[in-house]
Amino acid sequence: MWRKKSGFRALRWKSSEYKKEGPIVQPSITLQDVYSARQRIQGLAYRTPVIESQYLSKIMGTEIFLKLENYQVTGSFKIRGAANKIKSLSGIEKKHGVVTVSSGNHGRAVAYVCQKTGSHAVIVLSEAVPQNKRDAIQELGAEMIVHGPTADEAMDYADRLQTQRALTMVHPFDDPFVIAGQGTIGLEIVEDYPQVDTVLVPLSGGGLMGGIALAMKSMNPGIRTIGVSMEKGAAMIESLKAGRIVDIVEEHTLADALAGGLNPDNRYSFKLIQQNLDESLLVSEEEIAEAMAFCLNKHHMIVEGGAAVGIAALLSGKVRQPGKHVAVVVSGANVNTSTLFKVADKNYSSPKN
Repeated sequence: MWRKKSGFRALRWKSSEYKKEGPIVQPSITLQDVYSARQRIQGLAYRTPVIESQYLSKIMGTEIFLKLENYQVTGSFKIRGAANKIKSLSGIEKKHGVVTVSSGNHGRAVAYVCQKTGSHAVIVLSEAVPQNKRDAIQELGAEMIVHGPTADEAMDYADRLQTQRALTMVHPFDDPFVIAGQGTIGLEIVEDYPQVDTVLVPLSGGGLMGGIALAMKSMNPGIRTIGVSMEKGAAMIESLKAGRIVDIVEEHTLADALAGGLNPDNRYSFKLIQQNLDESLLVSEEEIAEAMAFCLNKHHMIVEGGAAVGIAALLSGKVRQPGKHVAVVVSGANVNTSTLFKVADKNYSSPKN
């Protein structure tokens, strides 16, 4: 395994600084695929609201709107990609069932869609997935398997199950149907907030950021795209810096939904991010906690750590010259209550690894 470089705490890279080894192949995902996804997922995923944050607008001195995927049917944006993938399967594939690996939110989305469509779902989780996310998956009737301490080991096990049991993989981020499903968020932002000039999106495996950036830049190439990750184990940002997929040491983080590495044979999401991401930022555990508390106190909203990173980047002053019309994707609400109470009481401290 490649290991995380010691002392890695850089806060900002721009796309011009990313190394790109070899020719870039255009991923075969188009804006039309995103529009098709919107039709396919109707009835399973909500069209979530876009609201102005008067508090953030005042602090930043510019207009800040929030895209509230934390109000989605399964508590996160993941329902969009999962629904688009599963609804696209053949009758035989649906009959055999699907398998996925997840840090929690994607697994819950897959379980929900399979419950609604009558397919069997096998959800593989790592031991790091919080109990509240495990409970939500089991309540939906999916077959849940906990395997290995890291997301990468869970993925290896899910790959083996796919072959052994003739299941269809619903990849959490590196799949064109999943990416197109997440891209429907970008359509809704532009339609509901047409003056948008900058978008901040949580950045992990790249399915969310890749789909949104593809959709929004296809509609308006001038929109600035900023991906935000946590400092602990930012796999996509390390890979962008190296110009290739690299492995990282997975660490405990408040942004558990963003944890895990990129599969080494990544075909879609990494290239999309290379081509469509303008800037990336890192935020600390303390900054994430502050953003979660801000959402709770000012907007009375429950926002999980991975979903709060865009707001954390704004509150910490790391978004320089944010633009006049900024949209921030708030990607989920699935945080356990004990963590939420600690954050609300400003009593959260990052565990030592």
